[in-house]
Amino acid sequence: MSPQARVTLVVAVLAALAAAFVAGAAVLFAEEVPPPDAVTRPAEPRPGRPTLVLDLGVRANAEARDLRRAASLYRNGRIREAARLFARHDSLEAKLGAALVAWPESLSRIEQLGALYPRSALAQLHVGLARFWAGEPGAITAWRDARDAQPDTLYAIRANDLLHPELAPDVPILVPSAPFPRGLDRKAPAKQLETLRRDAKGGPLDARLLYGTALQRLGRPLSAQSVYTAAARAFPDEPEALVADAIGRYAKERPAEAFSRLGPLTRRFRRAATVRFHLGLLLLWQRDVQAARRQLRLAVSAEPGSRLAEEAQRYLDALR
Repeated sequence: MSPQARVTLVVAVLAALAAAFVAGAAVLFAEEVPPPDAVTRPAEPRPGRPTLVLDLGVRANAEARDLRRAASLYRNGRIREAARLFARHDSLEAKLGAALVAWPESLSRIEQLGALYPRSALAQLHVGLARFWAGEPGAITAWRDARDAQPDTLYAIRANDLLHPELAPDVPILVPSAPFPRGLDRKAPAKQLETLRRDAKGGPLDARLLYGTALQRLGRPLSAQSVYTAAARAFPDEPEALVADAIGRYAKERPAEAFSRLGPLTRRFRRAATVRFHLGLLLLWQRDVQAARRQLRLAVSAEPGSRLAEEAQRYLDALR
């Protein structure tokens, strides 16, 4: 396994381990997104059907249940059963699902949906995936449209993953020092999110950061950034608030916006594990493993026994 592939795997595994929260059941991938390096390969049709990406948030209505089930069936190759469920509904998600089960005859239908919904990240992401699977030009253009049309969506994040195959997938997510409230996992996802939102409104720093983390895990990076920035204004001397503000500003096109804020914090808060840990996290996303290891070790030694020190050690163990 190449060093780049190993970093991607480590980040993906650790992100999954840390995601024991509302977003765990909120986001569905019918199949894995194509390998990032495949985007730059010579254009040729790919076998099978394109990836289906459905972000249903915390919805729990009948349509969301049908679409989740249909996506699972699609992933497992049970195409006729998936088609019946998609046909029950008239949403854009259902229309795209219905088109994908008819692949490859449905390329023109997916292009039509892209033309009808030019400002839909959902539509443009799948236009790009369809072109990519068909070996047609224009996939990158469609993914750029998806990223720019609705940047506060999971679809934009997935499109950006494909536009930046040289970087780790997804976005770095804040790891708060405070655990999630007891009993929260026993509530329905929508109730979880509402509880966190209510507690964060004008609340203590911990509550605000937990809500921002939830938004990040739900694929709403701009909403999370807004929460983090407000927290930094309200708590300008708290390292965790300033770190959150930096993490929320990370963008693959503009990594300096986050690094330029985190770097000075290492001098201002020399013994704050959160600063070192999250700087290491960003370095992992940039595939700078050696520098990331150094920061993670500093996080472990800064606050031995703390939650952030334990998280840093998990990353170090995985990298090892």
